[in-house]
Amino acid sequence: MSIGQPEVVTQDKVIKFFKNPDMLGYQYLGNLADEQNTNIKEDRLRQYLRLKGYSDKLISGAVTQLMRAAGNTSRGVYDANKAVYSLLKYGAKVSETPEEAPKTVYFIDDANPLNNDFAIAEEVTVVEQQEKRPDLVIYLNGIAVAVIELKKSSVSVSTGIRQNLTNQKDSFIQGFFTTMQFCMAGNESEGLRYGTLLTSEKFYMEWKEDGFKEHEDERDPVDVRISQKCATIENKLLKQIYAMFDKERFIDLIMNFVVFDKGWKKVCRYNQYYGIKRAQHRLKDKQGGIIWHTQGSGKTLTMVWLAKWILMHWSIVNPRVLIVTDRDELDEQIEKTFTGVDENIVRTKSGRDLLTRLNLYDDSLICSLIHKFGRRGGDATEKDYDKYIEELKASLPADFEAKGNLVVFVDECHRTQSGKLHAAMTTIMPNAIFIGFTGTPLLKKDKKTSIEIFGSYIHTYKYNEGVADGVVLDLRYEYRDIPQDLSSQDRVDQWFDVKTRGLSPRARAKLKEKWGTMQKVYSSRSRLEKVAWDIIQDFNMKPRLMDGNGNAILVADSIPTACKYYEIFQQMGFKKCAIISSYTPQKGELRTDTVSNEDDTETFIKYETYLKMLGLDPKNLPTAGSIQSKIEEFEKEAKRKFVEEPANMKLLIVVDKLLTGFDAPKCTYLYIDKKMQDHGLFQAICRVNRLDDDSKDFGYIVDYKQLFGKLQTAMKDYTSGAFEEYDSEDIKGLVKDRHDEAITYFNEIYDAIEELCEGVEEPCEELQYIHYFCGVSGQSEENDEIYARLREKLYKLVSSLIRAFAEAKPYLVDDISSGKLREYEDKVTFYLELKKTIGTASGDFLDLKAYEPDMRKMIDNYITASDAKEIGDFDDLTLLDFVAQQGETLTGEGDDGHKEGAAEAIENNIRKKVIEKVTVNPRYYAKMSEILDKLIEERKQGVLDYAEMLEQYIKLAKNVDCPEDNDKYPESIRKVKALMAIYDNTGEDEKLALRIHKAVLKNKMAGFRGNQVVIRRIKKALYEILNDDAEVERVYKIIEKQEEY
Repeated sequence: MSIGQPEVVTQDKVIKFFKNPDMLGYQYLGNLADEQNTNIKEDRLRQYLRLKGYSDKLISGAVTQLMRAAGNTSRGVYDANKAVYSLLKYGAKVSETPEEAPKTVYFIDDANPLNNDFAIAEEVTVVEQQEKRPDLVIYLNGIAVAVIELKKSSVSVSTGIRQNLTNQKDSFIQGFFTTMQFCMAGNESEGLRYGTLLTSEKFYMEWKEDGFKEHEDERDPVDVRISQKCATIENKLLKQIYAMFDKERFIDLIMNFVVFDKGWKKVCRYNQYYGIKRAQHRLKDKQGGIIWHTQGSGKTLTMVWLAKWILMHWSIVNPRVLIVTDRDELDEQIEKTFTGVDENIVRTKSGRDLLTRLNLYDDSLICSLIHKFGRRGGDATEKDYDKYIEELKASLPADFEAKGNLVVFVDECHRTQSGKLHAAMTTIMPNAIFIGFTGTPLLKKDKKTSIEIFGSYIHTYKYNEGVADGVVLDLRYEYRDIPQDLSSQDRVDQWFDVKTRGLSPRARAKLKEKWGTMQKVYSSRSRLEKVAWDIIQDFNMKPRLMDGNGNAILVADSIPTACKYYEIFQQMGFKKCAIISSYTPQKGELRTDTVSNEDDTETFIKYETYLKMLGLDPKNLPTAGSIQSKIEEFEKEAKRKFVEEPANMKLLIVVDKLLTGFDAPKCTYLYIDKKMQDHGLFQAICRVNRLDDDSKDFGYIVDYKQLFGKLQTAMKDYTSGAFEEYDSEDIKGLVKDRHDEAITYFNEIYDAIEELCEGVEEPCEELQYIHYFCGVSGQSEENDEIYARLREKLYKLVSSLIRAFAEAKPYLVDDISSGKLREYEDKVTFYLELKKTIGTASGDFLDLKAYEPDMRKMIDNYITASDAKEIGDFDDLTLLDFVAQQGETLTGEGDDGHKEGAAEAIENNIRKKVIEKVTVNPRYYAKMSEILDKLIEERKQGVLDYAEMLEQYIKLAKNVDCPEDNDKYPESIRKVKALMAIYDNTGEDEKLALRIHKAVLKNKMAGFRGNQVVIRRIKKALYEILNDDAEVERVYKIIEKQEEY
């Protein structure tokens, strides 16, 4: 691999690899740059179907159905893609004559993968709203099913991913993606990343070798063959291409590992694929076992894909799947997901209902919920399991026999109760095969029993593997000791100093304004008030919490405690919080709980707090059912705000709800004020490890109960205490110390940014940095993309550096000298200013905000040298404002280096604006570009002095930003920008431009760009004026770019 080699070299290498019969052996369709291509090559598809023995009539009917589905984007590209996938998977029903019963025409032969037609094409030109050219397209039986964007090693794979996402927009070539199953991007240094239709960048995945090394004899033969072949391929990109495009596996991935889930198309991760392949092997031997895939790694979808395979492909007669779960949400999720992929699933209403259905052959897919008797939410208890089993036994008919060949999925099989459940289920279904699913490790005491009950591990995917793959985030843990007695002024001052280590003087001063409240809190006897105040301070000081991007969950030890916390937060002015629990206030419960008029019992506290939170009047209460529905409505809205509008629902106070289950909302901080251990704690802390936007680097756990005991040793080991019942290797790397990790992470980011800037030439001043990150103004634009990626890396690293410094600074205060800390602070400030300088010099920050909102508060709080007013300087400048501002440097007293930097910054910004607008008015902005090139040349030759240059820059900037003020336009033209564009691009013919404009206005309608009927009408009107097909297409491309139309 040669760093920096052109993309075409990589592309040639990949094409050769696909064509090589000893590797993938795909047919090569050639370079299709000069053709207008669609996503279905009809001739090739018809040829394949003829070879499969279908008649021409059946073929025509099937192809028409497929093309109609692929071309119908009236309900959006997602629905079109789903309709196409349904045809690819289940075939098209076609009748040769009206009298005959329909036959199924299959577009893919998944029983014999090698009998399909695999082909690859490069530079595939597609013309829709715009003309785009994907690098590589994979055709399966003439149907485009995968697209790959390739980059050279020096350009990030993320660029290719974003290219894919851009192409899927309705203003580009969205229609081409209606048949697409995989969207990919790759280079030779990072390898291949894959997603599917509309997969956002952060969810693109990397295919890896299976990390589970037990029971090697249970591996799928195809997987073994692929693994052996991959071992002989050194190039990372080619190795991962082989792993996914091997013909047998590629068909398997398309046919058995795609799902449409609540409006999102999803494909499997490698751990899901390998887990299911291992399970298939066990099922062929009629054996069960346990699949342990860590929280957040897609366990529910693994169940869905495995169940679908059992029903469609298990070689046994009458296959049936029963899914037993103790979570309403999962029961509902499974039903929705299966319904979404045309599978009928029945949710049983009771134990009796389940037995009735098992006794008949009617339903092949059944869900059974272990009901939480008399409670709303939370985990099912031992009592719930006992009642469920009792109900089953009591409802058992005398003639009962479970019909068919049953596979039973038991969710959360780590629970101690699953042993009892298994015994009861075995009595009812003696021949069933049981597969246990868990997202948490098995306890040491349960491991032997669970393996005896279900069988050994089928597959595992542990927490540290999930972190390494970027599926979940690393966790940072800290224990906080809440001081019980701070009655003296000195103690409060001392505590304040400890709490605000690392903050800038201005931030400390702001917090000190609240001193009176703090003093009162810490001198009170209430421990809860102190915890609440501590949490509120985090919302004032901590990244993500202070800017409204992040949120938190507080776990209280009981519902009365949760209510007390809620009242305390309200009294302290922290209003945007809510309790989510299984409690429903009922007036009847108060009658038995009155102690005295003066003394509110805990029942009263719960009752009154809840009514207040719900906004209900105690004197005028609705019926019990209405209160219940009011709570459900309130909780649903609170959860929605927590997820979608964290600034408006910052904190949820919980006891047991929301801590387990897939629907538990993700958050940044988890505050634990409850004794927790083992599974409950494991699942709770996994609430904070879920991915979010780029500003979330880690999940944070704050422990007020010292769950891991007193950690005396320097090696902080979080496998004891609350996790001592687990085998240490099963939870390796789960929780890491916040102090140590914060400093390590800061050092990593600091080193990365220093390394990025190592190549800046001496004397390392502003001009050299501009040249390093933006290139030299006026030179070849071929490397623009490389500079853009370099700048993007700088911006991301600076943002990460600020977050890392804000997190590490309170700990660095104690660990390093004040001189070293000042050196770090100066360096962070320098990089902050560098980001601003490069952003403005390149033109990036005229369109993007110079600082993300969360950065503002962090800079203000943790970096002393920065001035708040200065931070916003470049936020909303127009191009003209910017030129004028840089002009002060250009014509001022400074040295030539600074003046050259200012001149190049102006030129870069003007060029960026020209490039942005060139598709709107190609002729006009091409002329502007020529004027700019001439100005750059004159500056370099010293033809103009700086004052004259500034005058020319201002004139050019005005013409670029406000073309309507350019006096070259006739009066009748300059009033509408669309007219000006037509005028410029039709030979500056005033009458012709006005005729075209009038014709467009007469024939267009709102949303015409996606409406082929209206587009044809407009083009017909244009032809009547222009009388030339090529000219009609050229002018129409300009018309559709005009905002006024």
